[in-house]
Amino acid sequence: MEKNAMLRILLSLLILLTFSGCMESMVKPEAKTDTGAEMNLPPYSGPRARAAVADFEWKVDESSRTTKIGFGGQTMTISSSESSGYTTGLRDMLTTAMVQTKRFRVLERQNLDSLKSEMALTGSGYTDKTGVTKGAVKGADLLVMGAITGWEPGTSGGGGGLGGGGLLGQASALFGAVKGAYSKSSMAMDIRIVDTHTSEVLAATRVEGVAKDVNLGAALAGFGGSGGMGGGLGGYAKTPMEKAIRTCLYNATKFVAENTPQEYMKY
Repeated sequence: MEKNAMLRILLSLLILLTFSGCMESMVKPEAKTDTGAEMNLPPYSGPRARAAVADFEWKVDESSRTTKIGFGGQTMTISSSESSGYTTGLRDMLTTAMVQTKRFRVLERQNLDSLKSEMALTGSGYTDKTGVTKGAVKGADLLVMGAITGWEPGTSGGGGGLGGGGLLGQASALFGAVKGAYSKSSMAMDIRIVDTHTSEVLAATRVEGVAKDVNLGAALAGFGGSGGMGGGLGGYAKTPMEKAIRTCLYNATKFVAENTPQEYMKY
C-alpha cells in the first residue's frame, strides 16, 4: 500500500507540474506590433506629402446595423449602433497605416483640443517659449476622407447546437454564435483624396474587405470583447471581422499611397 500511495503521490505531482506548465504558457503575456507589411508597398525613403485624415462618415443602411444569431432555439441580437465608436477606431487605424507607408507626414486633427490647451499654457506664461504657440500647427495639402458603406459582421451561416441550460447550454450558445455570426464577415468603404486648397477630388475608389475563414479557438477568445482594436471595435478582435476590417483599411491605404500625385510629395 505504501508503494502504491507513493506512486500516486508522484503521479499527482507530475500531473500538477505539467498542468502548471501549460497554464503558464497560456497566460504568458505577448506583444505584437502591426507594421503594415500586409500593404505590400515597396520601400520608400523620399519626400512625403502632408495629409490629414477626416472623420469617417457612417453611411450603412439602418436595417443592416443589427445582426441576429440563432442558437439553441433562441435568438441573440448583436447591434452595431455604436457607429461613432467604430468610425473613431477606423479613422485611427487608417492614420496609423498611412504613417507606416513612410509616404505621408500625417497631421493630427482629432485631438486639437489638447493642442489648444497646450497653447493656452504657453500664452498664459506657464511654459517657456519652446511650448506650442498659435500658428505653429502645420497645414495639410491633402485630406483623406472615408465613408463606411458596408458593415456585415455576420453575413452568412446559421446558428445551431444543443439546447439545454447550465454549462452545456452556454457552450452550445457560444459555439452557435461563433459558427453563425462569424462564418463570413465583410466591410466596404468609399475613400477620397482631396486637395485642401482647391477642394478638388484627386482620386476616389471603393474598397471591400471580406473574410470567410475562421479559427475557432481565436474566435472563441475574441468573442467576449477582448482585443487590441481601437475605438469601439474591440468586440471584433480575433474574429474574421477584424480580418475584413484590416484588409479593407490596408487596401484603402495602398490606394491612397499609389494615387497621390507626385507634386504633393515635397516634404
